[in-house]
Amino acid sequence: MDYNKLVSVTGLSGLFELLSSKADGGIVRSLEDKSTKFVSTRVHSFSHLESIEIFTTGENVNLVEIFTAVKNSSEKLPDAGDAKAVKAYFEKVYPSMDFTRVYNSDMKKIIKWYQQLVANNIEIKLSEHVEEETTVPEVTTAKAKPAASPKAATAKAAPPKKINSPRKMA
Repeated sequence: MDYNKLVSVTGLSGLFELLSSKADGGIVRSLEDKSTKFVSTRVHSFSHLESIEIFTTGENVNLVEIFTAVKNSSEKLPDAGDAKAVKAYFEKVYPSMDFTRVYNSDMKKIIKWYQQLVANNIEIKLSEHVEEETTVPEVTTAKAKPAASPKAATAKAAPPKKINSPRKMA
């Protein structure tokens, strides 16, 4: 399972692996209980973990940087239910986080998500977008067809006129 396939779904707790997407939703698998289900985009919205950024006192940082700071920290993970302990933990682990704009519920969510990622042995890293050099094919110009007459060309270009008269009832 790759980090770039993981999504958060509004209204549902936990993280999900996006298996397939459609125009009206997506098929996701829960990381907690491995259940698979269809989630409609009419009710829920998806957020890829790669696209989530956290407010800091400087520039916003990607969630991966927060996860790596948590991973490299020698501090013990706090209980996600204790809001004061969670805030104190992030003040030690990532002090440049903007605590006025990052709510306690967001910090609790980060702790829970990190625990799920570790439990499922998911490597936390951004996917590398390798830009390959593409060769541009030579463009050959085709000879333009002569127009039959200017009158015929203008007649085809105009759309048909619509008549907005009410229908007569019998």
